[in-house]
Formats: sequence, structure tokens, C-alpha cells
Amino acid sequence: MSPTDTISENGSCSREADRLQLLFDRPIFLSLTIGVPFCIYKILFGMVLVRIGSAVPGPFTVFGWLIIVWSLADLSLNIGREIFDLMARPAPFEYCTIAEIGRFFHRPMAFLALDTLVTFSIICTMLWSGWIATLTGIESMLWAAATTMNLISLSFVVLYNEIRRQR
Repeated sequence: MSPTDTISENGSCSREADRLQLLFDRPIFLSLTIGVPFCIYKILFGMVLVRIGSAVPGPFTVFGWLIIVWSLADLSLNIGREIFDLMARPAPFEYCTIAEIGRFFHRPMAFLALDTLVTFSIICTMLWSGWIATLTGIESMLWAAATTMNLISLSFVVLYNEIRRQR
């Protein structure tokens, strides 16, 4: 039995756990459950800022468009990662533009963590500012879908890893 095998209730050895763990580590899973939802949050935040900017003078419109362009670049990178993963090839780029900048410093994961912090800050800004209430029906559905995909998958991975750790 290898260290990555699991033992079922009847005592038999199974490699099912290995397959699930491999799925959780695949770029297509990470992109669909983290990267794309994060891009949706950023796009919607940018759209809200553009809307606010059309009603209130200030830099909201320009900042909103910059965030939309940034999020679309990140979405392109995530889709690219998915395509490379489906072709069973390693991608020559990161999941997001901030992590891509981190590659220059040989620290893409640290910069990916920074992108996560920025995205969580965007989510908090939308919630605490009340701007989330300005989303249209379709935008609200996109926000809910992104949240569902992100949180349920995260919860499933954490639960699976905890069950695996307890065996």
C-alpha cells in the first residue's frame, strides 16, 4: 500500500482518493472554482463603478473600466489555463495578471495570494458599501453563481481533505 492510498470501511485499499485529490489540483478545477468566480466579482465591481461614475462626478468611471479590462485579462488567462489542462500540457502563464507579474520576481504564488486579497477586498467593498444592491437581476445571478461555485467547492475540498486526514 502506498502512502496516498486510502482504506475503506471494509479494509480494502482504494486509489479513489488519489483521483479526487488530482482533480482538486488540476488547473481546470482551480480555474472554474476560483479563477472564473473571482473574474466575475471583478467584472461586476467594475460595472458598478462605471454606473456610479455616470451618476457621480469623479474617477469611478475610469477606475471601473480599468477593473473591467483587468478582469477580462484574468478571465483570458483562466480560460487559457483550462485549455492547456484539457490538452494535458502545462500552461506557460499564471492564472491572473498579478501572479504573472509575480513570475518576474520568481514569486507567482505570493502574488496570486495578493490577487486573492484584492478580490476579497472587492467582495467586501460591494457588500459593505451596499453597492451589491445595485446589481441587475442577471448580475445578481452571476454574483450568486460565482459565490456558490467558489464556496461550495472550497467547502468540499476542505471536507474531503479533513476526512482523508482522519483515516
